[in-house]
Amino acid sequence: MASIFTRIIEGELPGRFVWRDEQAVAFLTIEPLRPGHTLVVPVQEIDHWLDLDRALAEHLMGVAQAVGTAIQQAFQPTRVGLMIAGLEVPHVHLHVSPIDELGDLDFARCDRNPKPEDLDEAAERIRGALRTLGHSEVSD
Repeated sequence: MASIFTRIIEGELPGRFVWRDEQAVAFLTIEPLRPGHTLVVPVQEIDHWLDLDRALAEHLMGVAQAVGTAIQQAFQPTRVGLMIAGLEVPHVHLHVSPIDELGDLDFARCDRNPKPEDLDEAAERIRGALRTLGHSEVSD
């Protein structure tokens, strides 16, 4: 059975994509830690990040770095945090989120009911920053 992320990637479920290439996508989570919290996900359904081949792991990190740079530009946080937890969905995903303190990475503090228009605005800010940074993989 396909993971929820595979269903989003294939268009069965909606997603606010900011990046798409042949190996990876990035889309906003529906339960953000902070506005701009984005997931970088391989197109290939792989459960555990330890099972990624080195080339795909490097590609995902490169996408996370590009998205993180865009988040830094768009939201001006103190830092951009990166986390791989892997407990929520059995499909590798990197959490890239603006942070001002360590507690900003606490999933117990996520927004379980964000306004759709706030998610749309955050996605557009990240897309705009990615375009400004010269990335052609921006996904609308």
